[in-house]
Amino acid sequence: MKSLYIASSFHSVVDQPVLPVVAATAQSLPEQTNALSRARAFAEPLLASEALDTGENILAHADAVAEILRGIGGSEAMQAASYLVYACDHLNKPQEVIAKAFGDNFAALAIETTKLVRVQRQARLARPNTSANSPATQQAVAVQTENVRKMLLAFSRDLRVVMLRLASRLQTLRFFAASRLPVPEGLASEALHVFAPLANRLGIWELKWEMEDLAFRILEPDTYKQVALLLDEKRVEREVYVERMRAELECELNANGMQAKVSGRPKHIYSIVKKMRGKSLAFDKVYDVRALRIVVANVPECYGVLSWVHNHFHAIPEEFDDYIAKPKVNGYQSLHTVVRDAAGQPTEVQIRTQAMHDHAENGVAAHWAYKEAGAKGYAGVSATGAYDAKISVLRQLLAWERDLSDGHTQNLLEDRIYVLTPDASIVELPQGATAIDFAYSVHTDLGHRCRGARVDGAMVPLNTPLKNGQTVEVNAAKEGGPSRDWLNAELGYLVSHRAKTKVRAWFNALALSETIAKGREAVEKLLQREGKTAIKLDDLAMQLGFDNANALFEEVGKDTFSLRQVELLLRPNDAPQFDADAPLLRKARSGDNPTKGGLLVVGVDSLLTQMAKCCKPAPPDAIVGFVTRGKGVSVHRKDCPNLAEMVAKNGERLIEVEWGLGQAASSSVYPVDVTITAQDRQGLLRDISEVFTKEKMNVTGVQTQSIKGIAWMTFTVEVTDSGRLHKVLALVLELPGVRSARRK
Repeated sequence: MKSLYIASSFHSVVDQPVLPVVAATAQSLPEQTNALSRARAFAEPLLASEALDTGENILAHADAVAEILRGIGGSEAMQAASYLVYACDHLNKPQEVIAKAFGDNFAALAIETTKLVRVQRQARLARPNTSANSPATQQAVAVQTENVRKMLLAFSRDLRVVMLRLASRLQTLRFFAASRLPVPEGLASEALHVFAPLANRLGIWELKWEMEDLAFRILEPDTYKQVALLLDEKRVEREVYVERMRAELECELNANGMQAKVSGRPKHIYSIVKKMRGKSLAFDKVYDVRALRIVVANVPECYGVLSWVHNHFHAIPEEFDDYIAKPKVNGYQSLHTVVRDAAGQPTEVQIRTQAMHDHAENGVAAHWAYKEAGAKGYAGVSATGAYDAKISVLRQLLAWERDLSDGHTQNLLEDRIYVLTPDASIVELPQGATAIDFAYSVHTDLGHRCRGARVDGAMVPLNTPLKNGQTVEVNAAKEGGPSRDWLNAELGYLVSHRAKTKVRAWFNALALSETIAKGREAVEKLLQREGKTAIKLDDLAMQLGFDNANALFEEVGKDTFSLRQVELLLRPNDAPQFDADAPLLRKARSGDNPTKGGLLVVGVDSLLTQMAKCCKPAPPDAIVGFVTRGKGVSVHRKDCPNLAEMVAKNGERLIEVEWGLGQAASSSVYPVDVTITAQDRQGLLRDISEVFTKEKMNVTGVQTQSIKGIAWMTFTVEVTDSGRLHKVLALVLELPGVRSARRK
């Protein structure tokens, strides 16, 4: 069992973990006298008889985590923190107690790490059953894994949290490998797809390799055993072989005047399987099961060493690559060759300068970048110049963050938080989001019915900002809708765009429903009064030019469609008939003069005329005159509902009129009203006014009213030709939120 996770002792200097850089870039823990022994003594009474949910004794687990941290170069203070993390669950007020005994820095680290442990445990328990192979299940697993990655980043702004979690997960895998107990669902997969890649990016190679092999053995035991048998030697035996070959090669090169540092890189089982699957290779074609790396002073010595190696071993020509003469797209440089020894055993040999090696291990073309990015390169970065070989680990962590953000350079995770549902599903929300935002993210109907919330078991006001890792439970009414207060930005109930959109949509639908109900009531009362209740409402609407009954009810409810027109449809004999041969109307005579407004009154010269305010006609509308008492002729559109009522009472006062054709007529302007219905928003009035301005239509009056998020607006504009209104109103309809635009 030990051979499964024993760390190789044959790495070169730059193969060692990059933890010194971590220590330099992360916030340091305060060094205290005997911090490690004090922390263990503090935690021992709390942990000695307790077990994790995995079954492992907590104190033994903390001991192992501290040892792993020590092995990769972690400070004594970092090792001490491993005990304090697990003590948190067994203290009533962990933040206060740990801060008093060890300081605020230790307390903050312990609390943050403990919170992440709990969240990940809950998320793992909620993970879908991976034994099901349906596409939906596999997609759910992939989404959950991606969310765990994002959540880990959200918690790990402090790199010390990352170190503690990596060491803890490795120890958990070691425990299951040694005990052979059943492994909790999702634990190994999370280690393989989340923790190992993170260790890889941070350059902690030993943790990465061991974690991959242990997780892979748990996930695919049969494949693991098959490859292990194909290796025809155990891990320790392979490492002994590599070490012997390394020592002989280094001795021979130095004896021949070539100062070279040679290190061994034994291949791990998971790495072998990845290569076999990725390149569709049989096992006997995986030549780099054993690998050596040779570092020399300069480029000429690289080719000198290559010549010596090829002269003393049997080279495989098709496996030679010169990445010095032709670097990879990300700037990686090295000579790669595969040779066989006297026994026919293949070994991969990499030859490079120290500068190339530093660049490959720590720069843009680091091992994790070119291995995992593939032929496309990493995040679109092409390393063509000289890069600082001492690139910080923080940059590598942020590079992983860019992976999660599809390569965008903007830090998208700074303004995100991750919380849990009661069944431990992860929900991603914007920074400052509330329980109402959470409810709408889970389901629109749950958001509408949200009336209260519990966060980590405690009731909180609905406008309380949520924090990473909290569990949120929504108290919902059986029915009902949102409150208008939720849209008040000053009250802080909503942050997410999705939630705000859903609330506005609910109130818009409510306003429309009320408008339709009002219109339906008016139409149905009219039908009852006329004794036409048997008529189909949709048929009635279509005869009036509407698509359906609700469209008719909406316009009637907004008072933009007169019920008189419904009456005229129901009683066609009552409609006024404008017969040109009627005796009261006389034909135009040649020589009749246009009035000041360009209007010609047939048969009555110089008669006072005025445009009716109820329908505001304009050329080329069909018009008719009505002789008033003392105010001359009032000119109406022939379809004016008010005219129809006047004709029914005083039909003898009709007089025929028509538009004049002279220059005065073409230069005259006429006021017309248009009604616009739109979803109310900031800038709506400005946008509509700009359309009229661009079309050179003067706006002389505006009336607006907003009810429940819906704006009803009436514009009075001056036109020379009402036909142009169709074009202008079509442009208005294209504006965001505008639902209707028509002439009144």
